[in-house]
Amino acid sequence: MSSEYTPQPADGSKPESSTEPTRSRAAGTELIRFEGVSKRFGDNVVLDNLEFSVDAGKHVTLIGPSGSGKTTILRLLMTLLKPDEGTIMVDGDYLNHEQRGDKLVPASEKHTREVRKKIGMVFQQFNLFPNMKVLRNITEAPVHVLGLSKDEAEQRARELLELVGLTEHLNKYPVQLSGGQQQRVAIARALAMRPQVLLLDEVTSALDPELVAGVLDVLRDIAHSTDITMLCVTHEMGFARDISDTVLMFNEGRVIESGPPEKMFNDPENARTREFLSAVL
Repeated sequence: MSSEYTPQPADGSKPESSTEPTRSRAAGTELIRFEGVSKRFGDNVVLDNLEFSVDAGKHVTLIGPSGSGKTTILRLLMTLLKPDEGTIMVDGDYLNHEQRGDKLVPASEKHTREVRKKIGMVFQQFNLFPNMKVLRNITEAPVHVLGLSKDEAEQRARELLELVGLTEHLNKYPVQLSGGQQQRVAIARALAMRPQVLLLDEVTSALDPELVAGVLDVLRDIAHSTDITMLCVTHEMGFARDISDTVLMFNEGRVIESGPPEKMFNDPENARTREFLSAVL
């Protein structure tokens, strides 16, 4: 894989112009690491001394029953939650801590904000700004967070709208779009920040069944035509099989089995994995 991420149209053609891509770490280099991470809500242990890592350019899918900790992992990476114990690293930097001499101390908001810029997330609910048209929904963060000029942000947004098949809708408000179209705008908005890793949290769960395929097709195109790292939580097992390099099976806050999709879906070793997959496939 390339060491840079540049969004390309789904048909494989090059956009007429492109903005400067984000530098990504070389494929095979560790991009995300959870080390001894625990998270509790009262007496409920959601993550239990979790250890796992994701290499740059890889697509990793988290599967498992509801309540097994999958979405909590994404929310920790977005700093919507903080771990109770352990450390999280993104692209070689601690997310919630800073190194001072030989000690780790709680990170400043500035430090956390800089590390978090490397991460984009698409949520279950679209979370679009209802008072902004599609184009501005995509340009708002690049202008105000990344400091892009309005022209550069709009150029980037138009390329991404072409990628997700919504060029003709750029001047509409979210309420004028279907749920599937709104989710595709949300995908474009996340990519507009040029993240090194894209988090996908059950992105089709709020959609009517007939709209699911279109959103999954867009994500397949992104997975197959770019080198962006993906960390995905989904119950769409066919999608997980198609796009994943590695599938992690979670149960009670721990990874109980992992492997390539053909192994995990065709010949899982753990009895809990077999039980879960027999219920969802």
